[in-house]
Amino acid sequence: MNWDWSAVGDFLPRFWDGVLTTLEAVALGSVISFAVGLVWAFAYRAPTRLVRWPVGVVTEFIRNTPLLVQLFFFYYVLPEWGIEFSALTTGILAIGVHYSTYTMQVYRAGIEAVPPGQWEAATALSLPTRRTWTAVILPQAIRRVVPALGNYVISMLKDTPMFIGIGVLEMLGQARLQGADTFRYVEPLTVVGVAFIVIAYPASLLVRALERRLVR
Repeated sequence: MNWDWSAVGDFLPRFWDGVLTTLEAVALGSVISFAVGLVWAFAYRAPTRLVRWPVGVVTEFIRNTPLLVQLFFFYYVLPEWGIEFSALTTGILAIGVHYSTYTMQVYRAGIEAVPPGQWEAATALSLPTRRTWTAVILPQAIRRVVPALGNYVISMLKDTPMFIGIGVLEMLGQARLQGADTFRYVEPLTVVGVAFIVIAYPASLLVRALERRLVR
């Protein structure tokens, strides 16, 4: 099949709409995963098993269930219980909650990597628990886990094509729609593939540079 540059030009308006939708999903999904993951991490360190055990069960269930299944559950099952969102909002919530179970483990590793002497120093200074976390532990833990969190953002970007299963027209969805309208799939799908590389590869380089800087 011959490459047709005019087909690329025809696809660009839809392509940019798909790019904006993809970036919006990644940005908001990342915020949700980082925030909820930190809540999971705090809950998992609770002194009582009545909190730790349910958190462990829920997060393991979410982490070991495919994201696509969770998307379908959020989109098709929750409305049966009176909880209904738009397709894009559903996708953002699903991907954010799904990846929060991974960021939880990253936060746990970062917190456990803080030297015990830091905890002892905070206790010796009679710092309140809240102050110990916000001023001593979390700044050191988050610095250690930033590169890992960045890698999960890239993974989220690569998982956004699953949103097409619930009708969200991100980059791949727009490419398939363009192909269905024009019967030319090569150009739009190629543009989308290149776009993922253009977005993801510089982001991965940035994460590596940040990791090297934080190590130093």
